[in-house]
Amino acid sequence: MVSANREMAVYCFDTLVAHYNGEQPAPPAFEEGQHPLFVTWKKTANGSEPRLRGCIGTLEARQIISGFKEYALTSALRDRRFPPIQPKEIPYLECTVSVLTNYESALNHLDWEVGKHGLIIEFTDPDYNTRRSATYLPEVPAHEGWTKIETMDSLMRKAGYNGVINDSIRKKLRVTRYQSTLYTMHYTDYASHVKSIRGTAPTINGALIINGFKTNSNH
Repeated sequence: MVSANREMAVYCFDTLVAHYNGEQPAPPAFEEGQHPLFVTWKKTANGSEPRLRGCIGTLEARQIISGFKEYALTSALRDRRFPPIQPKEIPYLECTVSVLTNYESALNHLDWEVGKHGLIIEFTDPDYNTRRSATYLPEVPAHEGWTKIETMDSLMRKAGYNGVINDSIRKKLRVTRYQSTLYTMHYTDYASHVKSIRGTAPTINGALIINGFKTNSNH
């Protein structure tokens, strides 16, 4: 089984840096495989808790090299919840790569464990007779401190349902649970790794990098 690892996070950073430099990223240092995957970007500033800047992936298995290359950029530039990441933000980013495994049909909306399972819900919106769906990765409910009920209710809102939520509609949810491996890397660790492996720290068009690390033109 393929597990998320450092080289996948490095490749996502390489892909984003290369995009702004008008280059192709260095070849990845991990083996090809077929898995569902996600790329999450968060921004850290002034020692505060990392703030989400983009998270997009696929729940269908696909080639992971092309998948991480695609979703590194899609999550950074085309997550409709956020403005595109700018070059000057890259020194403050952390990247989390997730590889999804162990898909199972849950018996009901409570048949899963907080912190262990990611979730896919599917249901028919009774107000519009349309199909709706949404997912949360395994770390989301635990990070937010949600109960199972709160997680389900939040997923229904994420899916675009604006009607009344009660136990009757919760019991009609089709729930798929899954697990994941993940690896998180901050830009400073990425820059150190690149410098040790390739001899020079990364440079980014549009960002002023000092000594290969930190700071940008607005600071």
